[in-house]
Amino acid sequence: MTELSGEIGLLRRNRRLGTAIYHNRALSKDGLSERLFAWLFSGLVYPQIWEDPDIDVEAMALAEGHRIVTIASGGCNVLAYLTRSPASIDAVDLNTAHVALNRMKLAAVRHLPSHRDVFRFFGEAGHPVNSAAYDRFIAPHLDEPTRAYWERRNWRGKRRIAVFEKNFYQTGLLGLFIALGHRVARLHGVDPAEIMKSQSLDDQRRFYREKLAPIFGKFLLRRATALKASLFGLGIPPAQYDSLITAGDGTMASVLSARLEKLACHFPLNDNYFAWQAFARRYPKPDEASLPAYLDARHHAVIKGNIERVAVHNVNFTELLARKDAGSVDRYVLLDAQDWMSDSQLNALWTEITRTAAPGARVIFRTAAEPSLLPGRLSPSILSRWVYEEELSRNLTMRDRSAIYGGFHLYVLGS
Repeated sequence: MTELSGEIGLLRRNRRLGTAIYHNRALSKDGLSERLFAWLFSGLVYPQIWEDPDIDVEAMALAEGHRIVTIASGGCNVLAYLTRSPASIDAVDLNTAHVALNRMKLAAVRHLPSHRDVFRFFGEAGHPVNSAAYDRFIAPHLDEPTRAYWERRNWRGKRRIAVFEKNFYQTGLLGLFIALGHRVARLHGVDPAEIMKSQSLDDQRRFYREKLAPIFGKFLLRRATALKASLFGLGIPPAQYDSLITAGDGTMASVLSARLEKLACHFPLNDNYFAWQAFARRYPKPDEASLPAYLDARHHAVIKGNIERVAVHNVNFTELLARKDAGSVDRYVLLDAQDWMSDSQLNALWTEITRTAAPGARVIFRTAAEPSLLPGRLSPSILSRWVYEEELSRNLTMRDRSAIYGGFHLYVLGS
């Protein structure tokens, strides 16, 4: 796996995060909120991605030979894209914990002896032999900063890699946020995991309507979610909170209720591993429901054979593109990063996207609110080069099983 030289700061809190997040004076109310988020976001946020890679692959019309630049996040998306044998994937992330997770995942898929070992490491809710498997099969193949990250010890003397001996998906900001949601539900006499007993979509809808929906009407929850910091655990910075709240009736409780309703009610549980993580706090077993592509035995050989095509970089998207030749990228995956950006950052990014885009290039991204954020913010001279696939984007939004975003958007480079 090719690495960028000079990435020795993997253990340090990433200063680039400040550039991406800070839009207000440090001592202002919004500025303090941004700095708190940046501090929290400098650790592990997403033990798994919360975007549906199946939707990504379809929207990109991903095929053999494509050259992709994507935000890495938890890395499940990168591994899913490898099922289509692209020529290369450059995965970028400002969060050094995510960089370490991606590099470790790639080494694990390549060097663990079998798919069963990969599933035990990443698919089961913890296993006591995972640390030993890391030491024997994974650690010798890691770069020094990544190995230092996973072998760093806490105040109890436990190495960070030991989280895989328990349920890794209950860690990170996202894992803690979901745990808090379960605790709030139990305080109201509801166990969200009970939805997993449903035998049909009607059962799922009934459980949501009778058990979960009423919680969002509670006074204390509505007051708590009115605070921007309440959603930091979802990886939502202050600027994205402002965008997200426009999708409902003016209260964040109503927005969260609508998004959870989609997750709980719109897809059968046997076809939605995002719901398993939200409600059961684990991935399903292979005979229970569908799995992320890299945990599905059918894809193991092709993903493993394509691992060398991935490079993971601790840089921002625009910075990486600036190093690339004109017309050298076929597919771009921005996740929801543009929700964080100022107009100047947005235009700088799309200037590089347009310069590096090969004929027929596609860009996909998600937004907290429903509409695309580009009109009115992106320079018309740049935006006019791209065709917005509005109807397809709307259809893909409806079918995105993660259910957390208001909009999925596809842009194709015009002729």
